[in-house]
Amino acid sequence: MSVMKRLMATTAVLGLLAAAPAAMAHSQWLLPSATQVEASTNPERPTYVTVDAATSNGLFYADHNAMRLTNIVISAPDGSLIQPESPSTGKLRSTFDVKLATPGTYRIASVNASVVATYKVGEETKVFRGTEETLKTDVPANAAELKISRNFGRVETFVTAGKPSEIKPVGKGLELFPLQPTTDFVVGEKAKFRVLLDGKPVPNLKVKVTPGGVRFRGELGDQTVTADAEGTIAIDWKFGGAYYLNTSYPPRPEADDDDHGPAAGGQGGQRPQGQQGQAQGGEGAPRPQGQGQAGQGAGGPGAQGQGGQGMGGRQGGMGGGIPRDMVPLRSSYALTVEVLPY
Repeated sequence: MSVMKRLMATTAVLGLLAAAPAAMAHSQWLLPSATQVEASTNPERPTYVTVDAATSNGLFYADHNAMRLTNIVISAPDGSLIQPESPSTGKLRSTFDVKLATPGTYRIASVNASVVATYKVGEETKVFRGTEETLKTDVPANAAELKISRNFGRVETFVTAGKPSEIKPVGKGLELFPLQPTTDFVVGEKAKFRVLLDGKPVPNLKVKVTPGGVRFRGELGDQTVTADAEGTIAIDWKFGGAYYLNTSYPPRPEADDDDHGPAAGGQGGQRPQGQQGQAQGGEGAPRPQGQGQAGQGAGGPGAQGQGGQGMGGRQGGMGGGIPRDMVPLRSSYALTVEVLPY
């Protein structure tokens, strides 16, 4: 292909991405080096996978910020919790290793909770973003026109060593529960998931399904599926490779393009309204009027302290832009799966 044709093809792909920001803007993800591996029979040489963790503009391309690893939860096939090994956080991505000591399916997740509140001091609207603990200390209980939104988020993936084992619902927050082994996702075969909120089916909820690899494919290939009356969704995979599934409850407005995986709740510090934070490895990137990206971790230091980050990727701390849609409780979820070509 000539240089001119390559440039034209690249321009076409960029135009495609610009036309579909809701599918690609600031996704937060976990991407394992493999989702299915052989189980080691040698205790001295156990099987490992390496997991990338990042917030990015291009799905599965580390081009924005690293994810903090403070809220990583890894469940072994027997339900016991294990620790990530060799954790490292760079500017654009974090990585860690997972030891697959026993055969079966491992659940790897980043689990976060945060609180957003608005209230009046005179004629000024104050915005708080932080945790339940900092809410008690930083926001007066008798504040005027106090509104509180609690947010719970989960970003996860599954890895299987040898034969898959039974996966049980978490039972807290929003989740997509696979109705077949996570090793059985194949192009041309529909996969089914059940949308659960605190362990109960959620009917009629929309789930975004986005394949990775658009840089090389030249086609976004995303789709939106809707849960039936029993909370079940069926996905017809178009391509092989890694896929990103995400949703939130209650659903965000369609115009809100920040619904791309839950963001971490963090420590909220004082910050003047409209002051933007500073990005640092794993922290929220600056955005006009105090809004951060849909990413993992706390916002950078504001004028009077460390900014936390709330659910939905908006930068944390006291101050910042007023949230567009505050609900009493919001749950968000994102899942990375791997689909085989045959």
